[in-house]
Amino acid sequence: MLETILCALVTLLPDYLFRRYVQGKRIGHELTLFSVWYELRWGLTSCAMLTLTVITTLFYFHPATNAVTSYFRTVTILPQVGGRVEEIYVTNNQEIEAGHPILRLEGLSQQAAVEAAKAGIAQIEAARKLAVTDLAMADAGIAQARAALTQAQEDLARNQTLKDQGSSAVRLTEIERLDNLVSEREALLQAAEAGKAAAQQQIDVLIPAQMASAQAQLELAEAELGKTLIVAGVDGRIEQFGLEVGDYVSPLLRPAGLLVPSDSGRGRFQAGFNQMAAQVIKPGMVGEIGCMTKPFTIVPMVVVAVQDVIPSGQIHPSDVLRDPAKNLTPGSVTVYLEPLYEGGADLLPPGSACLANVYTNNHDRLEHDPDLGGFERAFLHVVDTIGVVHAAGLRLRVLLMPMQTLVFSGGH
Repeated sequence: MLETILCALVTLLPDYLFRRYVQGKRIGHELTLFSVWYELRWGLTSCAMLTLTVITTLFYFHPATNAVTSYFRTVTILPQVGGRVEEIYVTNNQEIEAGHPILRLEGLSQQAAVEAAKAGIAQIEAARKLAVTDLAMADAGIAQARAALTQAQEDLARNQTLKDQGSSAVRLTEIERLDNLVSEREALLQAAEAGKAAAQQQIDVLIPAQMASAQAQLELAEAELGKTLIVAGVDGRIEQFGLEVGDYVSPLLRPAGLLVPSDSGRGRFQAGFNQMAAQVIKPGMVGEIGCMTKPFTIVPMVVVAVQDVIPSGQIHPSDVLRDPAKNLTPGSVTVYLEPLYEGGADLLPPGSACLANVYTNNHDRLEHDPDLGGFERAFLHVVDTIGVVHAAGLRLRVLLMPMQTLVFSGGH
């Protein structure tokens, strides 16, 4: 409507003034309801053509959309194991910080596994002390066997010396007995040393390996016990939380609720523009949004990114061939917007439904490009100028938004 009024000022109005003051035709006489079209045909035709041209140029170089929102993520409060609720530490709509406990499940079997693992560690520690005692006994046994061997060797050497001197007091059977006794004592010494080596090997290798395995079992049991305590992974607010002590929750069948992160979706908006805007909207362009959650307010924005794919073209592997003729609804170009000034969107909650305009700016090109021709310069000036019309239209829609929402749509 605004574009038509502006175009009529340079088309329809001059035609009327010519008919009225040059040709002398008067309203109600020569200019009647039935003769207006014929008398003002040039002005009406020019006004319609210029209006269509202005509107086309306006919406092409200054795209607009009413599909704007700030998407935010939610974190499902989901236990890693199923079980009945034993304790609850939060309430619905409560603000919590990362690491804050949310609920605890019954963990009798997990606690029993922890106690069993601790008992296994205590048993291995007792075995280590027993092995140390065995090592000390082995040292004593070695000393005893070495002393007995020394005694037998001395008796054999003394009898051997007497025999070599020709003494009749020494019998050959006694020497043979002592020789066998020395061999026996040497075997006992070797057995005692082998026992010590076995005890030392048990202390150095076997018991540490058993202790490491028991520690791993304890850590595993404690990890399983830790799964019964569900804590917040991020700062946020608890939503849709209605559990009571004794309720059963499961990672597959029943989640506990939702956690809405505090910083998710704030200060970043996603807008869906028609596909003709794909070649116009670029990062760095300035825009504006007006949201239903903050009426009568325009927030300056800047384009930070443009998605380089059209969502409607995505496919999923299946056993049915995709028919392009069924994709009749064209997808939109996803544009990411952030406030031009810090804190500009702080009062806009995530999920707000908004309107958006993005404006083409040719100021730098007009200032620094010497190769522009006169017609092109005039056209770029027109493009930048009619952006004001679009900005006024956005403000008008924002002003009418509360009335349209509360009155004509029944408050929905």
